[in-house]
Amino acid sequence: MFPAIKFPRETILFYIFATIENLRMKRTKISTLLQADKVGQSINVKGWVRTRRGSKHVSFIALNDGSTINSIQVVAEAENFEEELFKQITTGACISVDGTLVESQGSGQKVEITAENIDVLGAADPDEYPLQPKKHSLEFLREKAHLRFRTNTFSAVFRVRHALAFAIHQFFNNKGFVYMHTPIITGADAEGAGEMFQVTSLDLDNPPKRKDGKVDETQDFFGKKTNLTVSGQLEAELGAMAFGEVYTFGPTFRAENSNTSRHLAEFWMIEPEVAFADLNDNMDLAEDFLKYCIQYVLDTCPEDLAFLDRRLTDEEKNLPKEQKSEMGLIERLKFVVENDFERLTYTEAINILRNSKPNKKKKFQYLIEGFGADLQSEHERYLVEKKFKKPVILTDYPKGIKAFYMRMNEDGETVRAMDILFPGIGEIVGGSQREERLDKLQTRMDEMDVCQEELWWYLETRKFGTCPHSGFGLGFERLIMFVTGMKNVRDVIAFPRTPQNASF
Repeated sequence: MFPAIKFPRETILFYIFATIENLRMKRTKISTLLQADKVGQSINVKGWVRTRRGSKHVSFIALNDGSTINSIQVVAEAENFEEELFKQITTGACISVDGTLVESQGSGQKVEITAENIDVLGAADPDEYPLQPKKHSLEFLREKAHLRFRTNTFSAVFRVRHALAFAIHQFFNNKGFVYMHTPIITGADAEGAGEMFQVTSLDLDNPPKRKDGKVDETQDFFGKKTNLTVSGQLEAELGAMAFGEVYTFGPTFRAENSNTSRHLAEFWMIEPEVAFADLNDNMDLAEDFLKYCIQYVLDTCPEDLAFLDRRLTDEEKNLPKEQKSEMGLIERLKFVVENDFERLTYTEAINILRNSKPNKKKKFQYLIEGFGADLQSEHERYLVEKKFKKPVILTDYPKGIKAFYMRMNEDGETVRAMDILFPGIGEIVGGSQREERLDKLQTRMDEMDVCQEELWWYLETRKFGTCPHSGFGLGFERLIMFVTGMKNVRDVIAFPRTPQNASF
């Protein structure tokens, strides 16, 4: 017979509490409850209260946990709970509910929860909580960016944003691209525009000076002037010269003092670079890429898109006919996926615009007179929404309105550039075949006052094993605007950075 084993009291208590903890029900996401056949099962849900209504006998709580745009109804019989508890279950409060999933007695939902226990994890003072169950303007919600994710509109937008980000990585991974993290702090101005945020560790009240009175940047942290990047393209080209196919996906910054609905100071860019690819290959890749991402969202976010589709219809209900979308949101997304993009040269586009009614009747803000004009949003949208009624790819722009790294055409006047224009957005992708010939690249840099000494490493890729290569940049937020139907870029990024605004 074995002798009895005595355990210390602390060990016994530990195992008792561990057993109790294991017996507690694990949380189930609301999205799972609404999809799975769990009727009759005991479950636990946690989330935030959207609304609570009812009588002194029963309360109906709409609970949402962010896993889906849909809330689940919790039915709480008053006799089973302390009256004081219901005073804390207000809009915005966070609660945990143990109960049984049952078939719903009302319309509009298949299942609901009969509550057996409710714990208030975090109360929300109803006199102070700003997101009450009523319609709020987008302008108001931008001021409450820390809470706006809890609204149906923004929960849908940011689930779509997540789906698009995942689709982007999946697309390139499936094609064998290498994902590169290019620098956020750089000494190079990829666009040559100069609209960059300077990065410094110098004392701005008392910076070191040179003999000529100018700031001595050699004493700065990096020993030279540095900025936040406007593009990862130049560094990505270096990767393409070794791996063949690479892409970047990261934040970029532009110090453009613009407060329009299309501009941000901080935004995200996707930039693939492909060796041995010409302009046609580049256009094919960009079109396949956009269609893949849009189809992915159509497949994975049907409820969010259905909500955003209804929202866009409601938003445009009182607009003049000419300002309304010709297609619903989902219809428009399917149209893009199912149709080839229209391809034409910049010269062909200029001729169409010059002879268009808005131009002849001087309804364009910027009139088109001929070759060399820099196309504005109104011109891009005319081509997409009025002339061709589908996405358009423009190619072969004048060299004077494009960047130094774009390959020169044989005419000496145009470069192998391409822009993709989308309805409601205008330009969504900009790219080109890159100039791989050293002498031509150096000539263009001189013409555009781009410092060759600063970009010595970029020029060396043209000296050591150069080859034809192409790439493009996609503004992530503009893609999200198109897919969600949102009209302001500040509503598709979590915490927008704009002139005079860096809150949150």
